[in-house]
Amino acid sequence: MFKKQIKIPDPEVLVKEMPLPESLKKIKAERDREVSDVISGKSGKMVMIVGPCSAHEQKPVLDYVERLGKLNASVGDKLVLVPRIYTNKPRTRGVGYKGMFSQPDPTKSEDILKGIFAIRELNIKAIEASGLSAADEMLYPANIHYVDDLLSYIAVGARSSENQLHRLVASGIDVPVGVKNPMSGSIPVMLNSIYAAQSGQVFKLNGWQVATDGNPLAHAILRGAVDGYGNDIPNFHYETVMQVIEGYAKSGLKNPAIIIDANHSNSSKKFKQQIRICEEVMQNRLYDNDFKKYVKGFMIESFIEEGNQPEDKVYGKSITDPCLGWRDTERLILDIAEKI
Repeated sequence: MFKKQIKIPDPEVLVKEMPLPESLKKIKAERDREVSDVISGKSGKMVMIVGPCSAHEQKPVLDYVERLGKLNASVGDKLVLVPRIYTNKPRTRGVGYKGMFSQPDPTKSEDILKGIFAIRELNIKAIEASGLSAADEMLYPANIHYVDDLLSYIAVGARSSENQLHRLVASGIDVPVGVKNPMSGSIPVMLNSIYAAQSGQVFKLNGWQVATDGNPLAHAILRGAVDGYGNDIPNFHYETVMQVIEGYAKSGLKNPAIIIDANHSNSSKKFKQQIRICEEVMQNRLYDNDFKKYVKGFMIESFIEEGNQPEDKVYGKSITDPCLGWRDTERLILDIAEKI
C-alpha cells in the first residue's frame, strides 16, 4: 500500500522558486561546451569527474569544490575538472542513506521536498564559489528535471544502465551522459544502452508523451564488473579497454568516448588504488594512439579527508564509500595534467 505523505510540485514550479541566477547561466553554458568538446573530440583535454561518493553535507562539499576551482585555474589548459556532487545514493539492498535528494539531513528520515531545495541550493552555491558546474547520477529518471539546468555532466549507474526509462530519458538530456557498464560487465549491453540514448525516442514522462532527438554525447564509463560469486573484475586494463574500443568501432555510435571509473569494481573500493589505476591508464594513452583517442577522462571518488566513516563526525569525510583524500587528489590531478 502506498501512503501519501507530501505533495511534490512539478519540476517547472520548483525551478522557478529557486532559479539559476542569470549571472551564473553564462558560466554554466561555457562549462557545458568545455565538457562536450572533450567528449566529441573537439578538445584534446581530459575530463576529470572528481569528488565525494555522496554529497551529504553542504559546508564540506562547498569547501571541497572551492579547492577544486582553484586547482582548475592551474590545470585548465589540460583538464576540465567537474565536481562530483552526487545527491542520490543507490543502495544494493534498498535501505540506508539514500542521498541529499531524499535525506537533506542524513540523520533524519526522508524529506524529498526539502531535499530538492537543498540540492539546488548546493549546486548554485558551488558554481558561485568555484566557477565549476557539477556532475550527478540520474538514479531516478523522473526527477532529473529538478536539477538538469544546473549540471554539466550526468551519469547512468551500473544498476540502471539496462533500464529502459534511463535510456530513454538520457536521449533527451542536453549535456554529456556517461553510461556505466552493467554490474555483469557486459560491453554489448552498455553499447546498446548508448545506442538507445543516442537515438530519438517517444515515451511517457511525468504525465506527458514526450519526444527527443537523441543525445549524441552519450558515452561509456568503465567501472569494473562483479562475477556471480561477488568477486570484482577490473576493466581498465589495456586489453579490456581495447576490446571496448573494437566494439565501439563496429557499433557506428557517434562521438565514441570512454571514461575510466577508477574506484568501484576497478579498485575493489580500495580508494588508494585509484592513483595506481590512473597512472596505468595514462601510460597506456602514451603507448597507443587509439587508446588515447577513445579514453577521454576519469571518474575519481575523493573528499577532504581520506577513507570513510559510519556517521558524520569527521568534517569532510565520506559517510558512504571510502574516498581519496585531498592531498593525494591534488597530487594526482597535477600528475595527470603533466602527462597529457
